[in-house]
Amino acid sequence: MSTWREGGCHCGAVRFRVRSNFKRATLCNCSICVKKGFLHLIVPQSEFELLSGASCLSLYTFNTQTAKHYFCKVCGVAPYYIPRSHPDGFDVNLRCVDDVDLSSVEMERFDGQNWEKNIDQIEGYHQ
Repeated sequence: MSTWREGGCHCGAVRFRVRSNFKRATLCNCSICVKKGFLHLIVPQSEFELLSGASCLSLYTFNTQTAKHYFCKVCGVAPYYIPRSHPDGFDVNLRCVDDVDLSSVEMERFDGQNWEKNIDQIEGYHQ
């Protein structure tokens, strides 16, 4: 059952809400995800709403410049981004969603170090 939950960065400047069942997340081993500790929850645009803090966000892009990695310029936390695999959706860092018991979330591993070879394994991926 899908429900709306709020979340945000560490300092609270950036707040959002996201709708999901919060049962599964993807754990990627690519260089940026490992360093950020990102737990991926990919949702369509209609299931995400930025509530506050748009002016506090900075943007980081690299490689193909397709993914839009947003982070709070006050505290540095990256609560969500627009993924290369789903450019019409949002990828929320499940660690930034309030009141999620991560021990009850099924972690699906993704070999992002070999992104091109494995991306078709991500649910909903389309070129």
